Amino acid sequence: MMKKKNEPSRLSRLMRRLARLQILVALALTVLFAVFSYQILSVLYRAIGHLIGRIEDKVAADMATNLVSQVACTLLGLLMGILLGGYLEKMQRKWSSLHVGDKLSIFVGCGFGIIVSIPFLFMLSSPGMRIGVYAVPLMIAVVVGMCWLATLAVKSLDEIFPWNRFNFRGKKSGIKLLDTNVIIDGRIYDVVRTGFIEGQLYIPGFVLEELQHIADSADPLRRQRGRRGLEVLRHLKAEYPVETQIHDKVVQGVQEVDARLVRLARFLGADIITNDFNLNRVAELQDVKVLNINDLALALRPNVLPKETLVLPISREGNQAGQGVGYLEDGTMVVVDNGKHYIGETIEVVVTQVIQTERGKMIFAEVADRNNHAPEVSTRRKPSARRPY
Repeated sequence: MMKKKNEPSRLSRLMRRLARLQILVALALTVLFAVFSYQILSVLYRAIGHLIGRIEDKVAADMATNLVSQVACTLLGLLMGILLGGYLEKMQRKWSSLHVGDKLSIFVGCGFGIIVSIPFLFMLSSPGMRIGVYAVPLMIAVVVGMCWLATLAVKSLDEIFPWNRFNFRGKKSGIKLLDTNVIIDGRIYDVVRTGFIEGQLYIPGFVLEELQHIADSADPLRRQRGRRGLEVLRHLKAEYPVETQIHDKVVQGVQEVDARLVRLARFLGADIITNDFNLNRVAELQDVKVLNINDLALALRPNVLPKETLVLPISREGNQAGQGVGYLEDGTMVVVDNGKHYIGETIEVVVTQVIQTERGKMIFAEVADRNNHAPEVSTRRKPSARRPY
């Protein structure tokens, strides 16, 4: 069904409800201050008298019965009601936006705060304290203060409470989660070493367990990859601050490693560093930011333009007749027309076309005219020794 043209929106209805709440609070406090104006003014004047020492109790009682004072007290109630109503509106909007786990944490904190404040209330109400008119305000302040401190304490321990296990805040924390594949890959060490990654590096315990399981595999290839990942991790922890296992309690009960990683990233507001295409897609579908090492490598590949000359070795035959295939230092494949006859040689080629694909760049070239182009050494730098392992 289409919404009627004059039908109010949900936002406008909410604003009207909030406005009615402010009016109700203002009216309630106005009536309360008007009915109990004598009692309120008596306490106020006596408190002022105790402070300045010039107002006696009888004078304070006479001032409390004054019509002007009572009208002023009523107007004060109206002003306080308007201010309190506006504050309650903001609190209601904020409360509605809280996760149910946060709401429960506040209730638990307030409960603990009230329990802890009971001994202080008995102490303040004892006859020996002699605080008179200040007893009630002090008691209220003690209860509110204890509830606030207890709520802060409960919120600081969010991770150990079961109702916060799936409380996904979505606030960015700057933490970078490393998955198993990116540790085994090893390039993460070089990226961290260059200083392009900011924030705290965090490796979950289940990633360490998977890495250890791979290193203990009966398959020689898997065992070699696992040991390489452990070696990369050893160098990372030796040179940079890396946290492990301290946040894992929030994803207990989830078996699949990728699902646990994504859920942990959502809970912490962290980013995932990986080179796993499938994990990349799953994380993006759940609004988790992913830093893919492969995407970074593709972005940093040198640009090659048509008619640019390259010097490269021809290593094998191409798919089409007469083609030869060579590779640049960064691994980019170059298909050379009529390059079949130069397999095993290093020749000069001229770029004819560059095609960008999902997996990288495809460069097509042809053999340079050796009569007009003397071979020259490529100006592209060779990769230096980077890793200490």
